[in-house]
Amino acid sequence: MDEIKTTDHQGEREVRIAKIQKIKEMGIVPYAQHFDKKNLIWDIIREYETKEHRDINDIIPAPINQVQTAGRVMLYRSHGKLAFAKLLDSTDEIQLMFHRDNCNLMTNDGWLMTNLNDGSEEWMSAYKFMEKLVDVGDFIGVTWEVFKTHKGELTIFVSAFTFLSKAIRPLPEKFHGLHDQEDIYRKRYLDLVTNPESYQRFLLKSKFYQVLREFYTKEWFVEIQTNILWNSASWAAAKPFITHHNDYDSDVYLRIAFETGLKKATVGRFEKVFEIGQDFRNEGSDPSHLQEFTQVEHYAVYRNYEDNMKFTEKMMDYIFDQLQLPKKFQVMDKEGQSKEVDFTTPRERIDYTKGILDACGIDITKYGLDDADILKKDILGKKINFEWMEKMGTITLIDYLYKKVLRPTIVGPAFIYNYPVIMQPLARVSDGDGNIVEQFQLLVNGREICKAYSELVNPLEQQANFDKQTEAANKGDEEATSGDDDFVTAMEYGMPPQSGFGMGLERILAIITQQENLRDVVMFPLMKPEVKRTEEDGNVEMLKGWKVERLSVKDEENTDYWTLPALEDVEKLAKKYLKDTYRHCLDVAKVMKHFAHKLGQNEEIRYIAGLLHDIDRDHVGKDPTKHMGEEFEKIVSEVHLPKILADDIKSHYTSKTSVAVSSLLRRYLVSVDELTGFIFAVGLMRPTGLEWMDYSSVKKKLKDKKFAAGVDRTEVLNCEKYLAIPLDQFVPEMIKAMRG
Repeated sequence: MDEIKTTDHQGEREVRIAKIQKIKEMGIVPYAQHFDKKNLIWDIIREYETKEHRDINDIIPAPINQVQTAGRVMLYRSHGKLAFAKLLDSTDEIQLMFHRDNCNLMTNDGWLMTNLNDGSEEWMSAYKFMEKLVDVGDFIGVTWEVFKTHKGELTIFVSAFTFLSKAIRPLPEKFHGLHDQEDIYRKRYLDLVTNPESYQRFLLKSKFYQVLREFYTKEWFVEIQTNILWNSASWAAAKPFITHHNDYDSDVYLRIAFETGLKKATVGRFEKVFEIGQDFRNEGSDPSHLQEFTQVEHYAVYRNYEDNMKFTEKMMDYIFDQLQLPKKFQVMDKEGQSKEVDFTTPRERIDYTKGILDACGIDITKYGLDDADILKKDILGKKINFEWMEKMGTITLIDYLYKKVLRPTIVGPAFIYNYPVIMQPLARVSDGDGNIVEQFQLLVNGREICKAYSELVNPLEQQANFDKQTEAANKGDEEATSGDDDFVTAMEYGMPPQSGFGMGLERILAIITQQENLRDVVMFPLMKPEVKRTEEDGNVEMLKGWKVERLSVKDEENTDYWTLPALEDVEKLAKKYLKDTYRHCLDVAKVMKHFAHKLGQNEEIRYIAGLLHDIDRDHVGKDPTKHMGEEFEKIVSEVHLPKILADDIKSHYTSKTSVAVSSLLRRYLVSVDELTGFIFAVGLMRPTGLEWMDYSSVKKKLKDKKFAAGVDRTEVLNCEKYLAIPLDQFVPEMIKAMRG
């Protein structure tokens, strides 16, 4: 019988495929139909860990049939007559032992075979079959007796095993698992196998959903399933996904919220309703936002938002108690600062308007949409400043003021309430104060977890709000919610007073499992199609659309870069010389690093190039004739910047320096420089900044020649000129990097 070996020209996958043929020739089905698994590994451990066991020397010749289980082989070591393996199932892992003198393979029709033949003159023992034809990653079923080794490890002596399924790709190394973040997201199934912490996280997620449903059931809520496809996209300031319904020959929208359906149910007699499901918003994604996300919404009649605060506390207490979660743990904010939060109730309650007033002396309820200049003057009068405020409208100014003077002081969990009506034009206005809406959010170290309202149930006011949103949409606001005539009609039949609540489940799960990225609590997050890279003859792949193109470039990853300064010194230099321009340079650095990661290039080199590309700009008083001149050379000499990297940086101002845009690094630097500033300026015009921004927002502003008139529109298109990447595909990648 020929032994299957790996050669230099034959990868492990091909070797394993060849083993499948050998297994078939022996009359064994390599992908079984069924196995009678009688015991979970966890149950075996619980039952036999404390029992008395027979001596292994008594077991080998005459084992007792005690257990029958199955799982994936995770480790195999052979020691002459003895072999040991690890078997993993959905509950735990256990050691297996095989002995040459009593090892049998059970065929798919139930026969025990000690020796197998593939039709040739040679025979292979079942023991050798396990050693030669079963690989780490394969699935087997095992039977017989449990004992403990001399080291005290619980072990199954396997007198008979059944081959169940062949893995033709090798698993990542067991003790190191997956570490590349993109691989973890794209191949979550391997992450779950090799990283126990990830597997436990998703088990907790499943239990979380069970407990959440239990809570609502105990509180006499009825679970309702609403449509995913709707004729309108109402109830959130968000851009919807649109698809075409062939049978109706009309465009329909994937829901952006459950609100419409659940509130109509309250018209139809239901008093307490909830839903857990997926929402879809066709906008940007980042560590704290997903385009497809899981939401729980509930509506309870005869309640207001203050009742909902108490109900939210009760819900959180129940979840933490049932899942036996600690209520004190570390949570990282959006700036990467970790602080201890305490989920013990009752929650702190913070008045949004009063909190800002107490923090800086500004009463934000006094300012209307047309009072931006007055508000700017008052903010500056309090010696408060933030970048680009001169270009902000009233709503954005209030939001940035909150983030500057109040939000950093809140660790939480805390309820933030009493929002000004200008910030939430669709919410129910307070009966006691026409400047305030009845709404709250739960804030945990800068992260917004849930939002709740006293709901608007007046159909005339609702129709008026829809009309205002339609007007905004006609003026180009892509996030304006659309009207819903059917919903207003339902309201006109009478809708009871009520309070609604919405919570993103990925967000709360990320917090309680201490994850920084929402994708870490999504089992199979949607990823962009993978672009494979190769490198040969000094060429590197470029992206054109999402297809692979080739671009000949000079090899910038050469030894001339080995004298790079310490990153810490470079960042100190940037903070020393950059004032007004620091934010721009940091954005360019982040974008350069993002593309370096995407193309498998040196991230540190590109980050430094981005951070220092305008290092002299403030120092020379923004004088373009002095930019990239003697002062630049003096400044970068403080960190002994290699000449080749200094030349790379000079290339972004090639019209003055005459340094050619020849290398891949230079092509990217000149492509992202002007465009980064333009994207940031667009973000300042939006209430949510870069969050939820997509290419269409940038495209709209590019057409407006009065907007950011100082930006050279031809420079914005450098990605198409130097990289052959269309702007509509380049910009979303930049937005993602700038959010990070």
